Amino acid sequence: MPLPLIWLILALGLAGAEALTGDMFLLMLAGGALAASGSSWLFDLPLWADGVVFLVVSVLLLVLVRPALRRRFELGRGLPEPVKALEGKSALVLDRVTQHEGQVKLDGEVWTARPLNDHDVYEPGDQVTVVRIDGATAVVFKTM
Repeated sequence: MPLPLIWLILALGLAGAEALTGDMFLLMLAGGALAASGSSWLFDLPLWADGVVFLVVSVLLLVLVRPALRRRFELGRGLPEPVKALEGKSALVLDRVTQHEGQVKLDGEVWTARPLNDHDVYEPGDQVTVVRIDGATAVVFKTM
């Protein structure tokens, strides 16, 4: 079996194993194996030279790329949680909203609702604002 193909199989195996761990360590090693595969194919280097390419590229990826990727993922710069995205939105009261009952139309969907202050009552047709989502219930208050 040609040496570049062995490095490529190793790279794919490491990348696949990364899917199980999610630590980005094996992904950096897969990048090193991919670089060794490419250099072995392009330059027909001996095995020890491929090993040096693998080592150098893997260390560079681990030191330079991995910390930046981990910071990026830990900051949570993805999409907001769907429930969090509803907070602050306007809703229309469909059924009378009291401490123990009520429904609002929020983003085209019907939600059970309760007022932020237990003594408040909102009538059908009132416009309210969602303060938070508590389970499957929208906690709302009326904007004046």
